[in-house]
Amino acid sequence: MKLAFASTTHNDAETLVQMRIEAMRESLERIGRFDPQRARDRFLSSFDPDLCKFIVVDGVTVGFVLTRPADDHLMLEHFYVIPEHQGKGIGSTVLAVSLSDADARSIAVRLGALRDSDSNRFYQRHGFVKQAEGEWDIYYARKPL
Repeated sequence: MKLAFASTTHNDAETLVQMRIEAMRESLERIGRFDPQRARDRFLSSFDPDLCKFIVVDGVTVGFVLTRPADDHLMLEHFYVIPEHQGKGIGSTVLAVSLSDADARSIAVRLGALRDSDSNRFYQRHGFVKQAEGEWDIYYARKPL
């Protein structure tokens, strides 16, 4: 697998929204929260193209990741691999890049995952520990190695 990251711009916002909706649809439908407009609005409210990268595997765009630096941690705000490319190790490979960056800086990585989403098991397998729970999300952190 040849993994690369490509820059995003404000012009990519709608493409990113569609990827987010596609990746989250099943989980959101399972809990009765699928609302494409809410998903769009939530993403656009914090979208910063300087922090967002397309995930490209073997020349094909398969998702995106948006990591926001904070004083004492990296916040993994958005991380989506579209369903047809899930289960191939792409997510683990991309996450390893972010974790390696955080470890090199000796800072934690934090994130929120939708309750009842398969992503919860994914993050726990990669060393994230539950810190708190909200109505719809579970919040995790991973300390630097």
